[in-house]
Amino acid sequence: MKRKILDKSIELFLNYGFKSITLDEIANALGISKKTIYAHYKNKTALVEATTMGIFETISSGINGICELEMNPIKELFAIKDFVMEHLNNEKTSPQYQLQKYYPNLFMSLKRKQFEIMQECVQNNLRTGIKKNLYRKEIDINFISRIYFVGVTGIKDEETFPYSIFKPNVLIDYYLDYHLRAISTKEGLKILEKLSQKK
Repeated sequence: MKRKILDKSIELFLNYGFKSITLDEIANALGISKKTIYAHYKNKTALVEATTMGIFETISSGINGICELEMNPIKELFAIKDFVMEHLNNEKTSPQYQLQKYYPNLFMSLKRKQFEIMQECVQNNLRTGIKKNLYRKEIDINFISRIYFVGVTGIKDEETFPYSIFKPNVLIDYYLDYHLRAISTKEGLKILEKLSQKK
């Protein structure tokens, strides 16, 4: 039952937002009483924490799996983007922004974990890209990996990038194109152009 509660909560929170969905609505969707939820999670905050960490672990594991394939580094970034967007339901409710606003302590904890995972992943991607002559040799890997993290998380700020203007799946495509054009060699740009045409 605990797993069913977690899975349904992830689905509802991603579709409607952490703030909008109540424990009563989760219970109704599962056909159980709210007491059953309380038997596994002491309050809504505990359930939100479990769902966010569950999503984080799923996405981290998936990203690691993609990285282990050792594919072309530019294609790797597109594969990671597609995987993340699929598992966040194209972020209909900007879950990260809502976490920051309504659950700031949980947001900061998650951000630290994201940074640790992404630093290693992006730095390995950059090193491989340089070795394959797809990224420029003079780029500063430490700087680029950090600015990439700032960008990927920053575009989720709904006040700066309102949903009425920027749709999440389009926005991440814009950012990925921006990132890769800044660091790619001519060979890298050829691959980027081919991948962009397929979208």
